[in-house]
Amino acid sequence: MGCRDGLRQLWAFKGTLVIILTPILALPLPIIVGAVDPVHVREINCAYALIIMAVYWVTEVIPLSVTALLPVVLMPLLGVESVKDICLNYLKDTNMLFVGGLIVAVSVEHWNLHKRIALRVLLTVGASPRWLMLGFMLPTWFLSMWISNTATTAMMIPIVQAVLDQLRVEPQEDQDAANGGVPNVAFAKSTDALEPEAVAIKLESRDNLDDSVDAEDELRVRITGTQDEKEYKKMCKAMSLCVCYSATVGGIATLTGTGPNVIMKGQVDILYEAHNDTSGVNFSTWMVFGLPTSALAFILAWLWLQVLFFGCRRMDNSNKAGVKAVIRHEYERLGHFSFAEIAVLVHFVILALLWLTREPEFIPGWGALFKKGFTGDAVPSIAIAISLFMFPSERPKFFCCKRKDDKSQPKPVPPLLDWYTVTHKFPWNVVLLLGGGFALADAAKVSGLSSWIGEAFVSFKGFPPAALVFILCAIVAATTELTSNVTTASLLIPILGELAVTIGVNPLYLIFPATLATSFAFMIPVATPPNAIVFAYGHLKVTDMMMAGIGMNVICLGVVTLATNTWGLAFFKLDQVPPWVLAPNTTVATTLISNSSNCTCY
Repeated sequence: MGCRDGLRQLWAFKGTLVIILTPILALPLPIIVGAVDPVHVREINCAYALIIMAVYWVTEVIPLSVTALLPVVLMPLLGVESVKDICLNYLKDTNMLFVGGLIVAVSVEHWNLHKRIALRVLLTVGASPRWLMLGFMLPTWFLSMWISNTATTAMMIPIVQAVLDQLRVEPQEDQDAANGGVPNVAFAKSTDALEPEAVAIKLESRDNLDDSVDAEDELRVRITGTQDEKEYKKMCKAMSLCVCYSATVGGIATLTGTGPNVIMKGQVDILYEAHNDTSGVNFSTWMVFGLPTSALAFILAWLWLQVLFFGCRRMDNSNKAGVKAVIRHEYERLGHFSFAEIAVLVHFVILALLWLTREPEFIPGWGALFKKGFTGDAVPSIAIAISLFMFPSERPKFFCCKRKDDKSQPKPVPPLLDWYTVTHKFPWNVVLLLGGGFALADAAKVSGLSSWIGEAFVSFKGFPPAALVFILCAIVAATTELTSNVTTASLLIPILGELAVTIGVNPLYLIFPATLATSFAFMIPVATPPNAIVFAYGHLKVTDMMMAGIGMNVICLGVVTLATNTWGLAFFKLDQVPPWVLAPNTTVATTLISNSSNCTCY
């Protein structure tokens, strides 16, 4: 009993034990191995720091962003890299691209533009359950390309709940609600669902039931009520899952849509710049690869959820009028388009256009007007972000801009965005997390640890690249169910880059699909914030998420494998190996196509 109590007390302090024991247990690596092989002491010390960070990241014993600051302490003390060089990684141009994009996203959330877009789409699509699901998924998918998946899900799920509440209303009450006769408690978290027995009792107690109904009819009513309750619960599960799934697949479409995409961009730049080369990855070129992949995954997710929860049967559309009334009521509460909403929308559109037209590859973009290497996607991102702090949030009321019937005195108006709003809504932890990943990758490159790891994968040479892509994606998708997707990307992408160099394939051929796979966390509630948000509303069990998530993982892994070997291969020329990849290897190079067709290219 005493031993059990002791173990229970130790378990209560498991986080503290991990923090203390991890550096101690890993200490023999730099001491013993360093003494045996003093030539590779920098690589070994870097590996020691990497192990500590990996354990802290996976176990989350301290905040992820705090772990990301460890390279600033460990790398200089271990003699891996100077503190000056390490700190430069925390504010690279890729970080600034992300910062600017997030500030624009904060302005969209601040003025409820995202909510207006979502409700407008819901009013456009039909009110039947199948089309209603598409109506929930479309705005979630689109908005998650530009603002955080968490914010999009948190905005959409109350709308879903309000509609689900309306779908419980009886047809007559539903018609009254559409006519304004019955108040609707929309956008409040639903009360506990009625049990099947309660539904049966409610049906039996209606005044319009004939007193002479026989026992057989009573049983039929009770069974019908139970079946209706089961169908309603299935609908709740489907509508909840469709939001978090569409937020996840929407984020992979753009470079700033999710953290792993930004990490990929930074890590690829580190890899290619080390060999005086450019990867060709920017906002517009990534969309050529990411957007079709995301769109295909989105369509298949919609079909998968329908098959899983609705089957092929005809759905009940009796509550269409009430559903439309709820959505229209919430849309009307937003009022007319305000000056601030229009201004934010214009800023958003201009930023998207500047990103897409800077360097589209197939034609010269506006970036060609400046000296090569002087501009990047971070330039328009920060420029638009700065403009949001300058542009007025109300129509100017002076000189010719003032209305004739307005007798008020002209005065300054607040800007579209203020620093207080940004400090409270901006995810600063993500910026530090990105910087930590870049710092770790840079240290691994400078110390030679990356090359050391790459040499360990030489046995994969000759393995069919297409099969290797699928296996790697499956491993990454399984890993990201248990760890943060940003953490997974930070640790694995540098290793995959060196693996590609070692086996003689284009690094982007392995990095692109693995980056997308880090976002495919569909099975566990705590795997992503969107999953946790929808799970908190009480409609789902863990088994529901597991069942639906396994199918989504299989679908998305298939889509990514297809994308990599078709339009990704064609646009980024993934079957062509950069010269600096071929240099350390044999003089006879084998391309991706060669590996699959046994044709050697010289």
